[in-house]
Amino acid sequence: MESSQNRGQLVIIGGAEDKEGDCIILREFVRCAGGVNARIAVLTAATSLPGEVGNQYIRIFERLGVEEVCVIDTEYREDSEHPDNIEKAEKATGIFFTGGDQARITDLIKDTKLDRVIHRRYAEGIVVGGTSAGAAMMPDMMIVEGKSETNPSVDAVEMGPGMGFLPGVVVDQHFAQRGRLGRLISALVQQPAVLGFGIDEDTSVIVTGDEFEVIGQGAVTVVDESGATHNNLEGLLKDEPLAVCGVKLHILPHGYRFNLKTRQPIIAA
Repeated sequence: MESSQNRGQLVIIGGAEDKEGDCIILREFVRCAGGVNARIAVLTAATSLPGEVGNQYIRIFERLGVEEVCVIDTEYREDSEHPDNIEKAEKATGIFFTGGDQARITDLIKDTKLDRVIHRRYAEGIVVGGTSAGAAMMPDMMIVEGKSETNPSVDAVEMGPGMGFLPGVVVDQHFAQRGRLGRLISALVQQPAVLGFGIDEDTSVIVTGDEFEVIGQGAVTVVDESGATHNNLEGLLKDEPLAVCGVKLHILPHGYRFNLKTRQPIIAA
């Protein structure tokens, strides 16, 4: 896995984060972005209701004390080249991708000037966050869609290029709530990635350097396929069940950390 040293932070949220109460996760995103001095740009590419969703997050971030919040609306791909949107991304200390359909994010933003600016700003140290679809798009290869509550199989999941903020992993969201272990394992076996993160609702991982910390009400399921001793992928027809042996699994609730290099949880003394 590529080192994330000298980069900003990632706040990857499993969806349905608290927006009305203590807002622990969104509060942490704001803190990572500079607190009351943060300049947050909300990207609504994933949603079919950009006005409604964008205004909702503006209200939330302003309630948390952020004075500079704007929306980068990319209804069309050419909007990702528009100077006004580029300027907003250049000024932001925090970029936040809303939920919706992750394929819309890649269709509208990937390989555009806006994409390049966000990646450069992330390399310079800003925080990039995303919820639901905004979490799924974080790896270089993402889950586009797939079946929930199913056993692992080739056709349990469809993969496609992600935005590449966290290479070498696979991320799935709404994890425990929608029974997505089968599709995460299906995705992991079919990709060169060896780590899969299943993030529950109202739960997030905060990636800093080569570690992440879990915050929120649920847990993060880490599937480590690096030591797998067997799978039957070769020669398998797409609707036939996958066999996978020797896979490690970690369940990490609030406060637990994980080292991405050693692929080990960090247990407090």
